Order: sequence, then structure tokens, then C-alpha cells
Amino acid sequence: MTLTHTEIKAIEDDAECLHDAGAVHEALDQMAAAITEILGETLPVVLCVLNGGIIPTGQLLTRLGFPLETGYLHATRYRGKTSGADMHWLCEPSIELQDRTVLIVDDILDEGLTLADIVDFCESSGAAQVYSAVLVQKQHQRCAAGVSADFVGLQVEDRYVFGFGMDYKGYLRNMNGVYALGEESSQ
Repeated sequence: MTLTHTEIKAIEDDAECLHDAGAVHEALDQMAAAITEILGETLPVVLCVLNGGIIPTGQLLTRLGFPLETGYLHATRYRGKTSGADMHWLCEPSIELQDRTVLIVDDILDEGLTLADIVDFCESSGAAQVYSAVLVQKQHQRCAAGVSADFVGLQVEDRYVFGFGMDYKGYLRNMNGVYALGEESSQ
């Protein structure tokens, strides 16, 4: 579904800011400190989950002052929609994960199904340790059993959120903050 500029602008104008740019950057600083404490001596592989993880990963990497390798994977359930379905792998990581410490970085932890599949993939690829970091975690009781992120930047209520990597139907990832759909908007 393609949206018009007017439709996207209406969503943006009606959006409610849940966490402004300052709060996001503070959360990234705190995440980086925690990650450095645990992974700073491990020469980890940091894997960005495309597309949502692009902005959080890039911002987080500039805060990590230790040697690491970076790579990416592209796994999605949403495919431009506002709700997910089966996991669809578009690209597996090209870096060898065998006996490595891996840090998966994504935009959001909602129900955890995507993260669980990615962690399973890394473990089955021989990773020695797998950690996960998400910029945002939704507060609700629907998360898959046993799924959690090791490093979480911000908590949000159970609403549709976008900005700072997260999208609304493929758009608005570049908003500098975390926003929720306003009352006038519908999914």
C-alpha cells in the first residue's frame, strides 16, 4: 500500500511524542555503557537487524569504544505492514559466527518472535554467546515465553510506535524521537 505525502504528513502531524531526541540519546548512552561493561573485551560481532535497526545500530556503534566487527541481517515479519506474519529471511549475516560473541541490535521488542528466531539462527550458526539490544521495548504481556532483550533503551506503552528506525508502513523511520499514532490516526 503506497501512501501519499498528505497522508504521511497527517500521521506525522498527529503523532504523540513519547520520547524526544534527548531521551533517546540518553538511553543510547546508558545502553552503550552497559554493553561496554559486558562485551568490551570480547571482540564481538554486532549485527544490525534491517531495516528498523539501522538508526539505533548506527547511533549505538558511535558510542562503543572497543574493537568489534559489524554486519547485518534482514529478517522481517511486517513487510511494510503494521502487523506481522511468518518470518521472512531476506539476507543472512555474511560474517562467520562460529565461536563468536554476537550482539543483535534491533529497533523494538514487541512480541519477541523475530528476536527469538534471530537468536536461534545465531546459536545454530555456532555463536558462543548471543546478546540482544533494542532501543524500545513495549510494555505488555504478549511477549513470547522466555524472550527478553539483554539491553533495553526505552519502555513504551502498548501502542503503535515509530521514529528512530521504527516505521509507519515503511515511512517515518527518520523522525528524531519515538512517536505513537495520535488519536486521529488509524493503523
